[in-house]
Amino acid sequence: MLISKFVSYIILVLMVLAAVAFLTLLERKVLGYIQIRKGPNKVGYMGILQPFADAVKLFTKEHTFPTVSNFIPYYLSPVFSIFISLVCWVVMPYEMGLMSFKMGMLFFFCCMSAGVYSTMGAGWASNSKYALLGCLRAVAQTISYEVSLALILLSVLFFLGGFNLELFSDYQRYMWFLVVGFPLALLWFVSALAETNRTPFDFAEGESELVSGFNTEYSGGGFALIFMAEYSSILFMSALTSIFFLGGFLTSPMFYLKLMGVGFCFVWIRGTLPRFRYDKLMYLAWKSFLPVALNYCIFFAGVKIFLEVVLAV
Repeated sequence: MLISKFVSYIILVLMVLAAVAFLTLLERKVLGYIQIRKGPNKVGYMGILQPFADAVKLFTKEHTFPTVSNFIPYYLSPVFSIFISLVCWVVMPYEMGLMSFKMGMLFFFCCMSAGVYSTMGAGWASNSKYALLGCLRAVAQTISYEVSLALILLSVLFFLGGFNLELFSDYQRYMWFLVVGFPLALLWFVSALAETNRTPFDFAEGESELVSGFNTEYSGGGFALIFMAEYSSILFMSALTSIFFLGGFLTSPMFYLKLMGVGFCFVWIRGTLPRFRYDKLMYLAWKSFLPVALNYCIFFAGVKIFLEVVLAV
């Protein structure tokens, strides 16, 4: 039984990595159409082989590292980053022999919090001022938006009465949570953009003021692992958005269409919105999102208690 679960998880990881490759191709194609330009999305047959060519190029490139860097944390930070982003997928309640966590959401919160350390380690261990500034900004941003993400999820979990992702499918058979809590869904999506360091919140990789952010000193395989971790996180957050607010039936083919739709929105926003100012980003998190998410959390808790009292009477 344990071996079958392990094999199932390995297959899932391979499929996620293949999906990451084609998500980069989708992003190139969408951005190419938005910006009216051609690029690697046209090479060969519709650019399908381009992601694999990128992977071969990056992983066969000579791996350089700064001589003044702290080598072990510098070397291990990208590995830890991709490890955390792939371990998160264990919480998905697939019906193919994978693990089913009764406390899946707590596990997700732990993994999400641990992902900050890889960013911090990568920037600090590079021993570069640009990388250090980039990692400090990225860590402050990620920690800030994790608070609003946790409160948004708590608001929904009050109704579910548990931390298992399978409950979302049971409770959305007749009405999506998107209809009930539309403002919460918008808050969740914007917080997911900030959590995955995507435009307009890509301050971790602000080329104009930081050269390239926390990954400035990385090249070759190390850069490829950081890149893959980011896109794997985008896919995971798209899947969570589909489960939380769009029905959440993993056995239905519609789930994957919803996942692709949310992933397309990530790319679409990158092609249309300019980057925020950093103080505006922190203001949005602490002065706008946090009070709204906290109010919704208290409101849903009150509604749940009221319904329990009414039904008990």
